[in-house]
Amino acid sequence: MVESLAQKVCTPCLGGVLPLTKEAAETYLSQTPGWELDDEGHWLRRNFKFIDFREAQAFIDNVGHLAEEQGHHPDICFGWGYATISLQTHKIRGLHENDFIMADKVSRLAGL
Repeated sequence: MVESLAQKVCTPCLGGVLPLTKEAAETYLSQTPGWELDDEGHWLRRNFKFIDFREAQAFIDNVGHLAEEQGHHPDICFGWGYATISLQTHKIRGLHENDFIMADKVSRLAGL
């Protein structure tokens, strides 16, 4: 049985590895519905909608706790009724399996 992304744990990326190619990232993307790659395939993003600011902030708080637990920290933008999560492995200036692991875990936090 193949292990799902949500069952995996982010592993520290110390650099020295190449980022995923856009084609490889698109393969992982099929396992993270609702997430999108930027045109170059260097960033993974998803927009989330909420009923108000408080709900968006509670979600972001949960994402923050998850990020600390996983040791993988997204860029976050949020406001009244929305949150945008952007993922990239900064050490390699591109995407790594960790970004897709985090994306799947974040989606599950949102109940998706």
